[in-house]
Amino acid sequence: MYKKANQEKLDFIQKGLKDYSSQRNYDFGPKSRENISNLSKYISHRIINEYDLIREILSQYSLQKVDKFVQEVFWRVYWKGWLEHRPEVWKDFVNSSPTYSEEDYMKAINGETGIECFDDWVNELKKENYLHNHTRMWFASIWIFTLNLPWELGARFFMKHLFDGDAASNTLSWRWVAGIQTQGKNYLARESNIRKFTNQRYINATLNENALPLESYKVYSIKEVRELHTKQKYKNIVLFESDLNLSQRISFFENYENVFLLLLDNKNRNIKLNEKVLNFKSSLQEAFMKEISNSQIIDKDDFKKLNEEFDVIYPSVGENMDFLSREIKNISKLHFIGLKEDIFCWKFSKKGFFNFKKNIPEVINFLLHENDFFN
Repeated sequence: MYKKANQEKLDFIQKGLKDYSSQRNYDFGPKSRENISNLSKYISHRIINEYDLIREILSQYSLQKVDKFVQEVFWRVYWKGWLEHRPEVWKDFVNSSPTYSEEDYMKAINGETGIECFDDWVNELKKENYLHNHTRMWFASIWIFTLNLPWELGARFFMKHLFDGDAASNTLSWRWVAGIQTQGKNYLARESNIRKFTNQRYINATLNENALPLESYKVYSIKEVRELHTKQKYKNIVLFESDLNLSQRISFFENYENVFLLLLDNKNRNIKLNEKVLNFKSSLQEAFMKEISNSQIIDKDDFKKLNEEFDVIYPSVGENMDFLSREIKNISKLHFIGLKEDIFCWKFSKKGFFNFKKNIPEVINFLLHENDFFN
């Protein structure tokens, strides 16, 4: 899987990246994805490390030529950092129980709304476990403003089926479309925009193009991110499928007596995942095991038998962190291992993306000149 991911990355850098800026917003359908990277399912599990990807690209291109793609990668970094500073947003999302029409909801998730593009995207999502980024925005807007369904249910539906489902990017993107991430600014799918960027595949969709943003009066306080370390403390380490990065880490993992891989089943998740998604995550962990000889897959029962003296690759706010918080009596005693890149970037994620964007030159300078990330 690592070799496959690396080859797809190289193919995109060599063949697709040069036209990405002008072609990225077009969704030509699931059989024609040459205009985008198709790397998100690897990046979201760090089979491909996003920082290494940026470094590799900037070793071949000037930032000016690849600015749009680099920004898209940094959006993922920014969302994750933003949520780290406001973990209550995730907590409120997974604990939400909005009211809705069961009939309308079932029509939506079964692709029976009568809106051709939306119904096709539902089926594509279930079959391919992927949707184009622009299409995700249209989908979310139609779900919220035309079908009048709660954004929380749509975000859960995405997480259930997406191979690249990510707690931060998914949750906060749905909030952004709804108009509660950036208060008073929602995203409205328009028939003309869909027609243009699907290359005329969908025309005459009847949508609510005048909807007002949703309202949310809750203000989330900014918290300091959890303390992360870069050095080994204990003889064993636990990691989840959310960070299977091996870049600069093989010798790091080999220093441990045991490397334990844990994949939560649906009994231990707030949001139940489709079987194909769970199988995909499992296949990534199996690929990791082939690379790291002292690694093994464990389940919840095995995990509970471990004493609390072990390192953990920090999983970020989301399902895996929720699991640790439930299972470990004193979570503050865990020795969380993180990347220096995350620690550096997240300090710019307290405000909006515009503020983060202003600091991208400083971030890139850090990425290009800091080489020893585990000392």
